[in-house]
Amino acid sequence: MTKLNETKGSQVTEFILMSITNIPELRGPLFVVFLLNYMATVVGNLGLIILTSVDSHLQTPMYFFLRHLAYVDLGYSTVIGPKMLASFIVEKNTISYNECATQFSFYIIFITSEFFILSAMAYDRYVAIVKPLLYIVIMSNRVCWVLVVITYLYSIMVSLLVTIKIFNSSFCASNVMRQFFCDSVPPLYIICSDIRETKLIIKFFAAFDLISSLSIVLVSYILIIVAILSMNSSEGRHKAFFTCGSHLTAVVLFYATLLFMYMKPQSSYSFDTEKIATVFYTLVIPMLNPLIYSLRNKEVKDAFKRVFKKLI
Repeated sequence: MTKLNETKGSQVTEFILMSITNIPELRGPLFVVFLLNYMATVVGNLGLIILTSVDSHLQTPMYFFLRHLAYVDLGYSTVIGPKMLASFIVEKNTISYNECATQFSFYIIFITSEFFILSAMAYDRYVAIVKPLLYIVIMSNRVCWVLVVITYLYSIMVSLLVTIKIFNSSFCASNVMRQFFCDSVPPLYIICSDIRETKLIIKFFAAFDLISSLSIVLVSYILIIVAILSMNSSEGRHKAFFTCGSHLTAVVLFYATLLFMYMKPQSSYSFDTEKIATVFYTLVIPMLNPLIYSLRNKEVKDAFKRVFKKLI
């Protein structure tokens, strides 16, 4: 028999999401800031997608992976951004049960894909610098597609598994989620049924995704650094470092934020601190990545000039 304080997940009609701020005076300015942030994210990532698709000079494995990174960044910022913007202008920030499950599932797909696309890009840079003569053979078009397809299929599998486990659970009378979007951890606090298996699944995949992808990145860059230091030409070393600079910057920003969230002591937990970190990796980093990969990249800037000239 169902307890009075327990509601079956299928009977839940909506969840209440927390806002980024509870101070009314900050809602207007923050709405403008995050609207500009989202517009910059859309323009920047769409720009990269278009450039790497239409410009013949950017038809290389590096820009192939960069295009898919832009897809992913645009994806999870769009899954979260518009709903978060609405929270600044509505009196009660609610989301329906089905919308929450949908937002959650797509968020997991995109954020999981980000891990392994970044690691694929690190492997691509390793092959380009350590084995340049075999680069075209190793990083063939088929290999690039296999890496991306495996990433997406794995991400969808993880998303379906975790979404089904969470949203088929029994929720308590409280339907307030301590987050500004439907993340994986907040629902666990309002589930009445046994969540030990669900928590174990979430922790396993979170640890596997972080550790495996970061290991690929670290090993790739250790081998890259060894290869660069063994180069006789200072010009060659500078060119190799410059080739990896953009990707390394993006990797440091992404993984440093996630490591800060997952490895900080439980005793120092702060909802506001976690909220800021979450905003950074879900909304700020997708805006910064196109800038990182374009401002210091002569090929991208030249491609933009060529496309712009054709348009006018």
